[in-house]
Amino acid sequence: MTDVRVVEEIVTKFFLDTCLLRPRLSPPAVQAVLRGVELASTVHGIHNADADLIALTTGSVAEFYIEPMLPLVSDVDVMYYCSTELAIPRGHPAPTRLPAEFHNNVQVHEIIDSHFPGYVYLELRYLLTECIDDGKYNAVEYEEQLYLRNGLYLFTDAKDIHGPAVISGRRLPVPMVPIDSVRCVRCLVWPSEAADWPTRRRNYGWPDSATVDCVVGNGCDVVPVAHRQCRQHKWMGNYQWRLSFSRAEIVLINSWMPAQQIVYHMLRLFAKTERLTYNVDSCETVTLNNYHIKTLMLWACELKSSSWRTDDLNVVRVCVRLLHSLGDWLTDAWCQHYFISNCNLIENSFEVTNIRIYLMAVDEAWLSKWFVDNYI
Repeated sequence: MTDVRVVEEIVTKFFLDTCLLRPRLSPPAVQAVLRGVELASTVHGIHNADADLIALTTGSVAEFYIEPMLPLVSDVDVMYYCSTELAIPRGHPAPTRLPAEFHNNVQVHEIIDSHFPGYVYLELRYLLTECIDDGKYNAVEYEEQLYLRNGLYLFTDAKDIHGPAVISGRRLPVPMVPIDSVRCVRCLVWPSEAADWPTRRRNYGWPDSATVDCVVGNGCDVVPVAHRQCRQHKWMGNYQWRLSFSRAEIVLINSWMPAQQIVYHMLRLFAKTERLTYNVDSCETVTLNNYHIKTLMLWACELKSSSWRTDDLNVVRVCVRLLHSLGDWLTDAWCQHYFISNCNLIENSFEVTNIRIYLMAVDEAWLSKWFVDNYI
């Protein structure tokens, strides 16, 4: 036991000492910015050639502020929305003012729930026209039932499509990693599907009220991908969208202490190396993906006291406990979405038996040796 404890302490000290603050202009961050500039300057929206595309860097590049010895970034994620499109929760009044990046003519789509929590349709509800005199928008209600297709914008450099993302590599003057460009429709209002998230009881004070206000103030996005069970359906496969909380996740993960980001990095690397996670949108066998690991971390940060990351910190022990929690979720076939309370991220079709057994067998001694052999 003494030897095991020593190895755990070595692994913990190694990660705490080597996971430094990421430089502001890391190559992936530069690549994300260049991709955003390229989107804004060369690609136009479907409906209006004068429309602008506004880009947002998401994923690991935006979420992590640590720089471990092994890379965090395997691809660059960029979301972009069109300045002529906007989404609003169902029943929400038409906006009278919009941020400056929006066009003077905007189509406003109402978010309509589907029978799968987190998946929605976008029905055209208003046509907005900006008044030159006062900058306010006048709304004309659209009475015909017209839904927005979930098609992708066209890219001349597209190599592959995974879910809502176009995977590409471009002629940029920096070392390249794959770029995931995801079209979205911007929603400036916090969605009704996650209405209870801002006010639910939090016993340990995370996230704090200022962070919650920041998250809610950023609203959400809607990305063009149908639920797995609907993709072959002639209509739903073409018109179903998914709510995206990438903006919220960036704010929350950036509010973590370094130890929390380190544990998140360790879990992701372990799951990827042990082939426990795949791209859920491209893999034929439905299994875990990085979003399950992210959800696990978000719930742990909210439901556990700060002592798990401050008192006699042992990152190996924390990882083992979280992997066992994930195993419990698989046993119960229930992984609650962090923002949408009635959304289960574990489908009935998941092949989880072997993964669950594997996770529950992990202990501190084995995982310490794993990190020594595979990382240190």
